[in-house]
Amino acid sequence: MTTETQEAIALPFHPDLKARVEDFLAYEAELLDERQFDRWLDLLDDDIHYWMPLVRNFEFNRPQDEYSRAHLDAAWFDEGKQTLQQRIRQIQGGDHWAEEPLSRTTHMTTNIRIAAVTETEITVKCRFLLYVNRREEEVRLFVGKRKDILRPAGDGFRILKRSIFLDQSKMLFKNLTTFF
Repeated sequence: MTTETQEAIALPFHPDLKARVEDFLAYEAELLDERQFDRWLDLLDDDIHYWMPLVRNFEFNRPQDEYSRAHLDAAWFDEGKQTLQQRIRQIQGGDHWAEEPLSRTTHMTTNIRIAAVTETEITVKCRFLLYVNRREEEVRLFVGKRKDILRPAGDGFRILKRSIFLDQSKMLFKNLTTFF
């Protein structure tokens, strides 16, 4: 996983910041699991970059090549807010065959850690487990790591960037319609 260097500066680290971030991520997961997609979109910054690279298998001495590169290589997702809105409109309009009937999901995040704080951004790293069930026989399980960049907004946050790193290198599912 590539890391972007970000200098932590003047914003004081409040003791309740981690609790506020954890509560925000739990609320976000609840919105997705309850299919409240419009309210979920409200949590996204207008400039969001929602990205999930491909996972590749390389020799042990090439860890930098494990994930495809943003804006340079193919990715499972490389989207902005408009594309996310379009996907949600398809699901809500019944025009999305892969989500008819709608999937049932359970989003879980753990190992939440604030990696950096600047005046305008909070970088959060976590691990996730996402269970997806559709119809009786379709079950999908996604496990991985996430790096979110949050922008303070009023009393809460907006998601400015989400990078999703799956631990599986091969998708064994018919489709990939889930929001992470």
